[in-house]
Amino acid sequence: MEPTTLILIGAIVFGLILISKYIKIVPQKTAFIVERLGKYQTTLEAGFHILIPFLDKVSYKLSLKEQALDVPSQTCITRDNISVEVDGILYIQVVDPKKAAYGIDNYLFASIQIAQTTMRSLVGKLELDRTFEERETLNAGIVEAVDKASEPWGVKVARYEVKNIIPPQSIKDAMEKQMRAEREKRALIAESEGDKQAKINRAEGGKFAAIAESEGEMQKRINEAKGKASEIEAVAIATANGIREIASAINKDGGISAVNLRVAEQYINEFGKLASQSNTMIIPSNMADISSIIATATSVIKKTEK
Repeated sequence: MEPTTLILIGAIVFGLILISKYIKIVPQKTAFIVERLGKYQTTLEAGFHILIPFLDKVSYKLSLKEQALDVPSQTCITRDNISVEVDGILYIQVVDPKKAAYGIDNYLFASIQIAQTTMRSLVGKLELDRTFEERETLNAGIVEAVDKASEPWGVKVARYEVKNIIPPQSIKDAMEKQMRAEREKRALIAESEGDKQAKINRAEGGKFAAIAESEGEMQKRINEAKGKASEIEAVAIATANGIREIASAINKDGGISAVNLRVAEQYINEFGKLASQSNTMIIPSNMADISSIIATATSVIKKTEK
Protein backbone atom coordinates (compact mmCIF):
# COMPACT_ATOMS: atom_id res chain seq x y z
CA MET A 1 0.00 0.00 0.00
CA GLU A 2 1.29 3.36 -1.00
CA PRO A 3 2.18 5.93 1.65
CA THR A 4 -0.37 8.37 0.25
CA THR A 5 -3.14 5.85 0.76
CA LEU A 6 -2.04 5.18 4.34
CA ILE A 7 -2.01 8.90 5.07
CA LEU A 8 -5.52 9.26 3.60
CA ILE A 9 -6.86 6.40 5.65
CA GLY A 10 -5.25 7.79 8.75
CA ALA A 11 -6.74 11.21 8.07
CA ILE A 12 -10.20 9.70 7.63
CA VAL A 13 -9.93 7.72 10.88
CA PHE A 14 -8.69 10.79 12.72
CA GLY A 15 -11.52 12.84 11.29
CA LEU A 16 -14.09 10.27 12.38
CA ILE A 17 -12.65 10.15 15.88
CA LEU A 18 -12.61 13.92 16.04
CA ILE A 19 -16.18 14.19 14.81
CA SER A 20 -17.42 11.54 17.24
CA LYS A 21 -15.75 13.43 20.07
CA TYR A 22 -17.61 16.61 19.24
CA ILE A 23 -20.96 14.97 18.53
CA LYS A 24 -22.97 14.94 21.78
CA ILE A 25 -26.21 13.09 22.47
CA VAL A 26 -27.73 14.40 25.71
CA PRO A 27 -29.99 11.93 27.58
CA GLN A 28 -33.44 12.90 28.84
CA LYS A 29 -33.53 14.83 32.15
CA THR A 30 -29.83 15.75 31.74
CA ALA A 31 -28.10 19.04 30.90
CA PHE A 32 -24.59 19.61 29.55
CA ILE A 33 -22.80 22.90 30.22
CA VAL A 34 -20.65 23.89 27.22
CA GLU A 35 -17.73 26.29 27.51
CA ARG A 36 -15.99 27.92 24.56
CA LEU A 37 -12.40 28.83 25.21
CA GLY A 38 -13.04 28.55 28.95
CA LYS A 39 -16.15 30.75 28.97
CA TYR A 40 -19.77 29.65 29.34
CA GLN A 41 -21.30 29.19 25.91
CA THR A 42 -24.61 27.32 26.20
CA THR A 43 -26.59 24.63 27.96
CA LEU A 44 -27.32 21.51 25.94
CA GLU A 45 -30.65 19.90 26.67
CA ALA A 46 -31.83 16.38 25.71
CA GLY A 47 -31.15 15.55 22.06
CA PHE A 48 -28.43 15.56 19.35
CA HIS A 49 -25.79 18.32 19.33
CA ILE A 50 -22.54 19.08 17.43
CA LEU A 51 -19.76 21.10 19.03
CA ILE A 52 -17.06 23.12 17.33
CA PRO A 53 -13.85 21.12 17.47
CA PHE A 54 -11.03 22.52 19.55
CA LEU A 55 -13.19 25.43 20.74
CA ASP A 56 -16.14 23.92 22.59
CA LYS A 57 -15.89 21.70 25.63
CA VAL A 58 -18.50 20.01 27.89
CA SER A 59 -17.46 21.16 31.33
CA TYR A 60 -20.44 19.97 33.49
CA LYS A 61 -23.00 17.24 33.21
CA LEU A 62 -25.95 17.79 35.54
CA SER A 63 -28.96 15.60 36.30
CA LEU A 64 -32.31 17.36 36.26
CA LYS A 65 -34.03 14.56 38.17
CA GLU A 66 -35.16 14.92 41.78
CA GLN A 67 -32.40 13.61 44.02
CA ALA A 68 -32.68 12.18 47.52
CA LEU A 69 -29.80 13.14 49.80
CA ASP A 70 -29.16 11.28 53.03
CA VAL A 71 -28.57 13.86 55.77
CA PRO A 72 -26.22 12.14 58.26
CA SER A 73 -27.14 11.79 61.90
CA GLN A 74 -26.08 14.70 64.11
CA THR A 75 -26.30 15.65 67.77
CA CYS A 76 -28.80 18.39 68.58
CA ILE A 77 -29.45 19.92 72.00
CA THR A 78 -33.07 20.65 72.88
CA ARG A 79 -34.36 23.64 74.79
CA ASP A 80 -34.31 21.64 78.03
CA ASN A 81 -30.63 20.66 77.43
CA ILE A 82 -31.19 17.07 76.24
CA SER A 83 -28.92 15.72 73.50
CA VAL A 84 -30.71 13.86 70.72
CA GLU A 85 -29.50 12.22 67.51
CA VAL A 86 -31.42 13.45 64.45
CA ASP A 87 -31.12 12.42 60.80
CA GLY A 88 -33.28 12.79 57.70
CA ILE A 89 -33.62 12.80 53.92
CA LEU A 90 -33.51 15.90 51.73
CA TYR A 91 -35.13 15.93 48.27
CA ILE A 92 -33.75 18.50 45.82
CA GLN A 93 -33.85 19.16 42.07
CA VAL A 94 -31.73 21.27 39.71
CA VAL A 95 -33.94 23.83 37.96
CA ASP A 96 -31.20 26.08 36.50
CA PRO A 97 -28.17 24.09 35.28
CA LYS A 98 -26.05 27.23 34.68
CA LYS A 99 -26.48 28.43 38.31
CA ALA A 100 -25.90 24.91 39.62
CA ALA A 101 -22.63 24.73 37.68
CA TYR A 102 -21.27 28.18 38.49
CA GLY A 103 -23.20 29.28 41.58
CA ILE A 104 -21.42 26.93 44.01
CA ASP A 105 -18.71 24.34 43.84
CA ASN A 106 -20.83 21.43 45.22
CA TYR A 107 -24.53 22.17 45.69
CA LEU A 108 -25.22 18.68 47.11
CA PHE A 109 -22.74 19.08 49.95
CA ALA A 110 -23.89 22.63 50.63
CA SER A 111 -27.57 21.61 50.81
CA ILE A 112 -26.78 18.88 53.34
CA GLN A 113 -24.81 21.30 55.51
CA ILE A 114 -27.59 23.88 55.54
CA ALA A 115 -30.12 21.17 56.42
CA GLN A 116 -28.01 20.08 59.38
CA THR A 117 -27.41 23.56 60.74
CA THR A 118 -31.10 24.46 60.35
CA MET A 119 -32.08 21.25 62.13
CA ARG A 120 -29.83 22.09 65.08
CA SER A 121 -31.34 25.56 65.28
CA LEU A 122 -34.95 24.35 65.16
CA VAL A 123 -34.46 21.53 67.66
CA GLY A 124 -32.79 23.99 70.04
CA LYS A 125 -36.07 25.93 70.21
CA LEU A 126 -38.14 22.89 71.27
CA GLU A 127 -38.30 20.82 74.41
CA LEU A 128 -37.66 17.09 74.14
CA ASP A 129 -41.31 16.03 74.31
CA ARG A 130 -42.27 18.45 71.57
CA THR A 131 -39.55 17.33 69.18
CA PHE A 132 -41.49 14.10 68.62
CA GLU A 133 -44.73 16.00 68.06
CA GLU A 134 -43.35 18.76 65.84
CA ARG A 135 -41.89 16.69 63.00
CA GLU A 136 -44.00 18.53 60.44
CA THR A 137 -42.80 21.87 61.81
CA LEU A 138 -39.17 20.72 61.61
CA ASN A 139 -39.62 19.48 58.04
CA ALA A 140 -41.26 22.71 56.90
CA GLY A 141 -38.59 24.86 58.60
CA ILE A 142 -35.71 23.00 56.97
CA VAL A 143 -37.34 23.09 53.53
CA GLU A 144 -37.86 26.84 53.82
CA ALA A 145 -34.29 27.51 54.99
CA VAL A 146 -32.54 25.29 52.42
CA ASP A 147 -34.78 26.43 49.57
CA LYS A 148 -34.02 30.09 50.32
CA ALA A 149 -30.28 29.47 50.58
CA SER A 150 -30.11 27.32 47.44
CA GLU A 151 -32.02 29.70 45.18
CA PRO A 152 -28.79 31.32 43.84
CA TRP A 153 -27.50 27.82 43.06
CA GLY A 154 -30.38 27.00 40.72
CA VAL A 155 -31.60 24.26 43.09
CA LYS A 156 -35.18 23.71 44.28
CA VAL A 157 -35.85 21.88 47.55
CA ALA A 158 -38.91 19.65 47.21
CA ARG A 159 -39.23 18.37 50.78
CA TYR A 160 -37.40 17.15 53.86
CA GLU A 161 -38.31 14.19 56.07
CA VAL A 162 -36.98 13.55 59.57
CA LYS A 163 -36.12 9.86 59.82
CA ASN A 164 -35.11 9.36 63.43
CA ILE A 165 -35.02 11.33 66.67
CA ILE A 166 -33.04 9.26 69.16
CA PRO A 167 -32.64 10.50 72.76
CA PRO A 168 -30.00 9.09 75.16
CA GLN A 169 -30.65 5.70 76.73
CA SER A 170 -31.22 7.20 80.18
CA ILE A 171 -33.87 9.53 78.79
CA LYS A 172 -35.48 6.64 76.92
CA ASP A 173 -35.67 4.64 80.16
CA ALA A 174 -37.24 7.61 81.97
CA MET A 175 -39.72 8.11 79.14
CA GLU A 176 -40.69 4.43 79.23
CA LYS A 177 -41.28 4.65 83.00
CA GLN A 178 -43.37 7.77 82.49
CA MET A 179 -45.41 6.11 79.77
CA ARG A 180 -45.88 3.01 81.92
CA ALA A 181 -47.05 5.15 84.86
CA GLU A 182 -49.40 7.06 82.58
CA ARG A 183 -50.88 3.82 81.21
CA GLU A 184 -51.37 2.46 84.75
CA LYS A 185 -52.99 5.74 85.77
CA ARG A 186 -55.39 5.58 82.83
CA ALA A 187 -56.17 1.95 83.66
CA LEU A 188 -56.98 2.82 87.30
CA ILE A 189 -59.13 5.75 86.22
CA ALA A 190 -60.97 3.59 83.72
CA GLU A 191 -61.49 0.87 86.33
CA SER A 192 -62.81 3.36 88.92
CA GLU A 193 -65.10 4.94 86.34
CA GLY A 194 -66.43 1.50 85.45
CA ASP A 195 -67.00 0.62 89.13
CA LYS A 196 -68.72 3.97 89.67
CA GLN A 197 -70.99 3.45 86.70
CA ALA A 198 -71.76 -0.10 87.83
CA LYS A 199 -72.79 1.15 91.29
CA ILE A 200 -74.93 3.85 89.73
CA ASN A 201 -76.56 1.29 87.45
CA ARG A 202 -77.21 -1.08 90.36
CA ALA A 203 -78.69 1.76 92.44
CA GLU A 204 -80.90 2.83 89.56
CA GLY A 205 -81.95 -0.76 88.98
CA GLY A 206 -82.77 -1.20 92.68
CA LYS A 207 -84.79 2.00 92.71
CA PHE A 208 -86.80 1.01 89.65
CA ALA A 209 -87.28 -2.49 91.02
CA ALA A 210 -88.56 -1.11 94.36
CA ILE A 211 -90.91 1.27 92.55
CA ALA A 212 -92.18 -1.50 90.32
CA GLU A 213 -92.62 -3.83 93.30
CA SER A 214 -94.52 -1.20 95.31
CA GLU A 215 -96.71 -0.39 92.33
CA GLY A 216 -97.37 -4.07 91.84
CA GLU A 217 -98.25 -4.51 95.52
CA MET A 218 -100.53 -1.48 95.37
CA GLN A 219 -102.27 -2.80 92.29
CA LYS A 220 -102.59 -6.20 93.95
CA ARG A 221 -104.27 -4.70 97.01
CA ILE A 222 -106.55 -2.58 94.82
CA ASN A 223 -107.51 -5.68 92.86
CA GLU A 224 -108.09 -7.67 96.05
CA ALA A 225 -110.22 -4.87 97.53
CA LYS A 226 -112.22 -4.64 94.33
CA GLY A 227 -112.63 -8.41 94.36
CA LYS A 228 -113.85 -8.46 97.97
CA ALA A 229 -116.20 -5.54 97.31
CA SER A 230 -117.57 -7.31 94.28
CA GLU A 231 -117.93 -10.51 96.31
CA ILE A 232 -119.77 -8.73 99.15
CA GLU A 233 -121.96 -6.95 96.64
CA ALA A 234 -122.78 -10.20 94.85
CA VAL A 235 -123.59 -11.98 98.16
CA ALA A 236 -125.78 -9.07 99.26
CA ILE A 237 -127.59 -9.02 95.94
CA ALA A 238 -128.06 -12.79 96.03
CA THR A 239 -129.29 -12.66 99.65
CA ALA A 240 -131.71 -9.85 98.85
CA ASN A 241 -132.98 -11.74 95.82
CA GLY A 242 -133.39 -14.88 97.92
CA ILE A 243 -135.28 -12.99 100.62
CA ARG A 244 -137.55 -11.44 98.02
CA GLU A 245 -138.20 -14.84 96.48
CA ILE A 246 -138.97 -16.33 99.89
CA ALA A 247 -141.27 -13.46 100.74
CA SER A 248 -143.03 -13.80 97.42
CA ALA A 249 -143.45 -17.53 97.94
CA ILE A 250 -144.87 -17.06 101.46
CA ASN A 251 -147.51 -14.64 100.19
CA LYS A 252 -148.78 -17.11 97.66
CA ASP A 253 -151.49 -19.74 98.41
CA GLY A 254 -150.13 -22.49 100.60
CA GLY A 255 -147.00 -20.51 101.40
CA ILE A 256 -147.54 -20.45 105.16
CA SER A 257 -148.20 -24.19 105.23
CA ALA A 258 -144.98 -24.80 103.36
CA VAL A 259 -143.07 -22.62 105.82
CA ASN A 260 -144.58 -24.46 108.74
CA LEU A 261 -143.60 -27.79 107.26
CA ARG A 262 -140.06 -26.57 106.51
CA VAL A 263 -139.58 -25.26 110.04
CA ALA A 264 -140.75 -28.52 111.50
CA GLU A 265 -138.35 -30.48 109.29
CA GLN A 266 -135.41 -28.30 110.23
CA TYR A 267 -136.30 -28.54 113.92
CA ILE A 268 -136.43 -32.29 113.86
CA ASN A 269 -133.22 -32.58 111.77
CA GLU A 270 -131.22 -30.39 114.13
CA PHE A 271 -132.28 -32.39 117.16
CA GLY A 272 -131.44 -35.55 115.29
CA LYS A 273 -127.92 -34.28 114.61
CA LEU A 274 -127.52 -33.25 118.23
CA ALA A 275 -128.54 -36.71 119.39
CA SER A 276 -126.06 -38.42 117.04
CA GLN A 277 -123.12 -36.19 118.08
CA SER A 278 -123.53 -36.16 121.89
CA ASN A 279 -124.42 -38.61 124.62
CA THR A 280 -125.97 -35.84 126.70
CA MET A 281 -128.86 -33.83 125.35
CA ILE A 282 -131.22 -31.29 126.89
CA ILE A 283 -134.74 -31.66 125.52
CA PRO A 284 -137.17 -28.77 125.75
CA SER A 285 -140.24 -29.35 127.93
CA ASN A 286 -142.60 -28.93 125.02
CA MET A 287 -140.58 -31.10 122.60
CA ALA A 288 -143.60 -33.29 122.03
CA ASP A 289 -145.73 -30.36 121.08
CA ILE A 290 -144.45 -29.78 117.58
CA SER A 291 -147.53 -27.82 116.68
CA SER A 292 -146.70 -25.18 119.26
CA ILE A 293 -143.19 -24.81 117.81
CA ILE A 294 -144.57 -24.40 114.32
CA ALA A 295 -147.07 -21.87 115.59
CA THR A 296 -144.27 -19.87 117.20
CA ALA A 297 -142.21 -19.84 113.95
CA THR A 298 -145.28 -18.86 111.96
CA SER A 299 -145.98 -15.96 114.25
CA VAL A 300 -142.40 -14.74 113.82
CA ILE A 301 -142.71 -14.90 110.03
CA LYS A 302 -146.03 -13.00 110.13
CA LYS A 303 -144.49 -10.27 112.30
CA THR A 304 -141.54 -10.02 109.94
CA GLU A 305 -143.90 -9.81 106.98
CA LYS A 306 -145.78 -6.93 108.61
